[in-house]
Amino acid sequence: MAAMTRPPLNRRLAEFGTTIFAEMSALAVKTGAINLGQGFPDTDGPEEIREAAVRALRDGRGNQYPPGPGVPELRTAVAEHQSRRYGLEYDPDAEVLVTAGATEAIAAALLALVEPGDEVIALEPYYDSYAACVAMAGGTRVPVTLRPADGRFVLALEELRAAVTDRTRLILLNTPHNPTGTVLTRAELAAVAELAVERDLLVVTDEVYEHLVFDEAVHIPLASFPGMRERTVTIGSAGKTYSFTGWKVGWLTSTPALTTAVRSAKQYLTYVASGPFQYAIAEALRLPDTYLDGLRADLLAKRDLLSDGLAAAGFDVYRPAGTYFVTADIRPLGETDGIAFCRSLPERAGVVAIPNAVFYDHRDAGAPFVRFAFCKRRPVLEEAVGRLKALAP
Repeated sequence: MAAMTRPPLNRRLAEFGTTIFAEMSALAVKTGAINLGQGFPDTDGPEEIREAAVRALRDGRGNQYPPGPGVPELRTAVAEHQSRRYGLEYDPDAEVLVTAGATEAIAAALLALVEPGDEVIALEPYYDSYAACVAMAGGTRVPVTLRPADGRFVLALEELRAAVTDRTRLILLNTPHNPTGTVLTRAELAAVAELAVERDLLVVTDEVYEHLVFDEAVHIPLASFPGMRERTVTIGSAGKTYSFTGWKVGWLTSTPALTTAVRSAKQYLTYVASGPFQYAIAEALRLPDTYLDGLRADLLAKRDLLSDGLAAAGFDVYRPAGTYFVTADIRPLGETDGIAFCRSLPERAGVVAIPNAVFYDHRDAGAPFVRFAFCKRRPVLEEAVGRLKALAP
C-alpha cells in the first residue's frame, strides 16, 4: 500500500494532540494518585434537580429532539436569571440559545463570527478549547498575558490595547478566570468595554464561573457596560454552578443578529442535546439564593483548606477570587518546569495537578505555575494536603 502523502489531521489542528486533562487523568489512574487536575466535582448537585431530570425522562419531555434553540422553559429561565441577577433583559425567543455545554457555545460563536485571517484576542492562560476553536474557524489567536501582581493575576490594559490591529475581529474574555482564579475588576472590564466600542470589536465572554466568587469579589457581566449589550455574546453553563458537569447544558445570550449567527453554526455541530436535562436546569435556575450562598460557603472553606495546605508544602499560592482552582508557583520548591513537575508529582506525592504552561502561547510565562482543583469532598482534599507535605523543603 502506498504511503499517504499528507498527514490525516487537518493542518489547522496539527498543534493539538491529546489534551493535558486526558494525560494527567490517565496518570492518576495508573498511579492511584488523588486527581486534583480535572475540574469536576466528585459529588452530584441538588437532589431536587436530579429528580427533576428523572421526572422529565418519565414524562417524556426531551426524550426526542428538543427545539433547536433549546426548550422554551430553559430559555425563559435563562432570560429571567439575567434580568434578576444583572438587570440585563433578553428575549427568550430571539436572544437566548441553548448549547451542549459552554464548550459548544464557544465553538459555535467562533465558527460563526470569525473569518479566516481574523485575529482573536484571548487572555492567557486560556482554557484549552479556545485555541482549538480559533484554529478551526481559521482565525489567528493573539494572546494577552495575565501577569501576577499583588497576589492576583492582572490584565495589563496597555498590552490589550496594543494587541488590537485592523485585523482584530473579537476579544475572547473569561471571568471569573480559569485557571488563575482572578475576577476582572470593574475598572478592568470598563477598559475592555471602552476599547471594544472604540475599535468596533465583538466580545465573546465565558462566564461559566459567574456564581463561584469569594471574599469581596463581584462578577460583573461585560454586557452590562455602556455600548456592550449590542456587541457581546455572553456564555453561561449549568455544570459549574449546579455540579452536573456530565449533563452538558450551556447557553448564550446576545442580540437577535448575533444569536442567529451563532445558531447557524451550532445547528451543524450537535443540532440539539441534553433534552430532559434542559427541563431540570430550568428548575435549577430558579432555586433560591440560599443554594448559591451554601455553594460558595462550601467552596470557600475548601479553597482555604487546599490553599493553606499548598502554602505549608512550600508553594507560593495565588488564593483565587473565583472559580474552583488554585494556581501555585513551584519555584519556592526549587522547581521551574511545571510540566515536568506535574508528571512527577503523582509518584512523588500521590497527587495530580495540571501545568498552567499548556494554557499559554508564551510558555515561559506559565512555566512555573500549576493548577489544583478544590471542587472535591473535604476528606479527599485533606488526604491530598497530607500527601503534599512530602514536598515541603
